[in-house]
Amino acid sequence: MTYLKIWQRAVILGASLAVFTVISASDSLKAAEFFQKSSLTIITKSGERTFSVELAQTAPERTQGLQGRKSLPVGTGMLFDFKTVQPVTMWMKNTPVSLDMLFIAADGTVANIAEGTEPFSLNYIISEGPVRGVLEVQAGTARVLGIKKGDRVVHGIFKMEN
Repeated sequence: MTYLKIWQRAVILGASLAVFTVISASDSLKAAEFFQKSSLTIITKSGERTFSVELAQTAPERTQGLQGRKSLPVGTGMLFDFKTVQPVTMWMKNTPVSLDMLFIAADGTVANIAEGTEPFSLNYIISEGPVRGVLEVQAGTARVLGIKKGDRVVHGIFKMEN
């Protein structure tokens, strides 16, 4: 194979990768438009905090999560509904913004909080026991709003105990 043909193939491959990257980035932005929207309230010792959230309810939605998002506005987040109560492991693959992750038991109690997660990290972030959902919000939110382990999250996926 001549040097020219190798160079031509390299240019074609590079152009193909560039197009794929642009399409992938636009697909992750478009994905944000397709998540169902909802609101939830967190009851803390200092008051109630309401968030506008996107719901990740299916396996593909949970896999996509907030990947590719360059920002997450204050007062918004993503609620991952695992449909069953189970130990949960999360990570930050392809997620460029730092997050606080609130692991939430079936009755809406905050089981544990992972604050200030590391963007793009493949390290596992683990629930402290079985949970029904995970709320991802902008890093620093838990500290600023005084959200703590044991606080209550009010949303339709959580069943309040009497």
